[in-house]
Amino acid sequence: MKKGRKINWKLLIFCFIIVYSVAFIGSIFTSRNLSDGWYQSVKPAITPPNFVFPIVWNVLFFLIALSLYFALSSAKNKKLELKLKLVFGINFLLNVLWSVFFFGLKNPTLAFFELIIFWISIILMIYTIWKIEKKSALFLFPYLLWVSFAGILNYLIAFG
Repeated sequence: MKKGRKINWKLLIFCFIIVYSVAFIGSIFTSRNLSDGWYQSVKPAITPPNFVFPIVWNVLFFLIALSLYFALSSAKNKKLELKLKLVFGINFLLNVLWSVFFFGLKNPTLAFFELIIFWISIILMIYTIWKIEKKSALFLFPYLLWVSFAGILNYLIAFG
């Protein structure tokens, strides 16, 4: 989005609703399982305290929503807009699936292999958006770093 351009409030609100809907769906599988005996017994020593996760994820989802908004606002045509919606949509699906596999099914091995695809989807998001709106792509780097850290934790649980 270039300077001087007006905010498209309808699109901005839509982006936040979509992103926080993904967050809500994932939290259905996550929140009820954080304090159960299984998770407490498998989490590695380097795992941050439980209260850190919702704070970090809320910041990340805020940045993801802004990234989606700026990317869509900067899309020059419908084909590019569709491509953006596709890469974000795939990522959102993979984000939720990780919570389903890890917390819902309590299957850290399956979750780890899914997380590799999830991580690649973030790289693809950044790559796709970079050509359209660099600022939008930069908003996704904390997401990539956090999912990388989650991958380390997931690996330690699955194979450590």
